[in-house]
Amino acid sequence: MPARHRSRQRALQVLFSWDQGTKSIEDSISAFYETLDSEESDPKPTPPDPFMETLVRGTASKAKDLDQKIEAKSNNWRLERMPSVDRNILRLAVYEMTHTDSPAPIVIDEALELARQFSTDDSASFVNGILDAIRRDQNPT
Repeated sequence: MPARHRSRQRALQVLFSWDQGTKSIEDSISAFYETLDSEESDPKPTPPDPFMETLVRGTASKAKDLDQKIEAKSNNWRLERMPSVDRNILRLAVYEMTHTDSPAPIVIDEALELARQFSTDDSASFVNGILDAIRRDQNPT
């Protein structure tokens, strides 16, 4: 599995935990590493994942702005009504598209893969529609 794909999976897991509202983003990152370490048979701690941490911290710090962009493109869907997995896939992807140098088509493909893997059958098309609308706003052609 490519490293960035795994980092995005990990970022989604951390953001999902953080979105439950019981931990800070730093505590959510630490808890994620602790969980990985306890699941590994090797007693060495899991090495840090800088890309995952960048995505998680950036997404959390810009969550309000990201949520506004998502809600503006999600016709008749308030953010709090969206499944938590979908909401965090969208936040993660919008952050990566708007605040990193990752190409939008790759970010969208990765988000769709996360939706297929971790959410419902309808999630991929829902996520695709919102991300494509946001992408078009950024790069009108």
